[in-house]
Amino acid sequence: MKGRRLAAFVGRRVVALAVLLLILSFVSFSLLYLSPGSPERVLLGTRPASPELLHALRVQFHLDKSFLEQYRLWLVSALHFDFGESVRTGRSVTAMISGQLGVTAFLTAYAFVVAVGAGLPLGVLAAVRKRRASDRGIVGLAVLGVSAPSFVTGVVLLYFLAVRLGWFPTYGPGSGFADRFWHLTLPALALALTAMALVVKLTRTAMVNALEQDYVAFALARGVPMHRVLWRYALRNALVPIVTAAGSVVTIVLTGTILVETTFSLPGLGTLLVSAVQDKDLPVLQAVSLLLAALIVLVNLAVDVLYTVVDPRIEFGKGRA
Repeated sequence: MKGRRLAAFVGRRVVALAVLLLILSFVSFSLLYLSPGSPERVLLGTRPASPELLHALRVQFHLDKSFLEQYRLWLVSALHFDFGESVRTGRSVTAMISGQLGVTAFLTAYAFVVAVGAGLPLGVLAAVRKRRASDRGIVGLAVLGVSAPSFVTGVVLLYFLAVRLGWFPTYGPGSGFADRFWHLTLPALALALTAMALVVKLTRTAMVNALEQDYVAFALARGVPMHRVLWRYALRNALVPIVTAAGSVVTIVLTGTILVETTFSLPGLGTLLVSAVQDKDLPVLQAVSLLLAALIVLVNLAVDVLYTVVDPRIEFGKGRA
C-alpha cells in the first residue's frame, strides 16, 4: 500500500515538474527574445554584415520565424534531448554542458558537505548552550553568513588566502581529484558559508524545541547519557526541518555558483550561463537554465520523499511537518 502511495506521489510530482519546466522554458525564451541585440550580430562580431549574410544566418537559426514558431521548434528538439548549437561557437550545446558540468557538480557537492557537515554540529551546540556566550557567537556568525553574498565572501577569501598568503590557487578548476579538491576549496567555502548559516539556524531551532519535550527529561531522569539523548532522541525527532535545510542548501549552492564561478574563473555551468546571457546565446541559455531548474525541483522532490523516511507519521501528499 505504501509503495503504491509512493508511486502515485512521485508520479504527481513528475507531472508538476514537467509543467513547471515548460513554463520556465517559455518565460526564459520570452525574456531573451525581448532583450536588446540580436544573435546574428553576435555571430558576425566586428565583421561587416551584408543583407544576404544576415538573411542566411537568420534562416539557419530560425530567427526569420515568429516567436511562437521559434519556441515550438526548440521545444520539439529539446524533447529529443537535442538543444541545438551555440549561436556563439557553433558547438553542440549538449557537448558544451557535459564538458563543464563536472566542475559545477564537484563544487556543489563540496560546498554541500561543508555546509551541512559544519552547520549541523554548530546548530546542535548552539541549542545545547542556549542563551550562553557560545550560542550567541554561533548565531552571530550565522547572521553574518546570511548577510554576506557568496561572491563578496569569495572575493574576500580570494584576496586574503590566495593573493596575500598564497595558500590556495587563485583561479582554475585543477586536474585530478586531489588537485581539483584544492583548487575548489575557496569557492566551496564561499558558497558554504551562506548555506551553513541556514543549516545552523534551522538546526538550532529544531533542537531547542526537541530538547524541551518530555521524552528528553524522562530519558535524562533514567540516567541516559546526554550525548545519547542528543544524537539518538532529540536529533532524530528534529530531522524534518534539518532535511528541509539540507534541501535548501542545494538550491542556495546551485544559484550561488553562477557568480562564484565567475569570481574564481571556473569553467562551470554558472560561467557558461553568464556568457550565454552576455552573448544572447539562446540555445545555451535555455538548456543551462532548464537543467538548473530541473535539478532544484528534483532536490525538492527528494526532500519530500525523505520526510517519510525520517518521520513515518508523515503521509505522501499530506504536506510537510
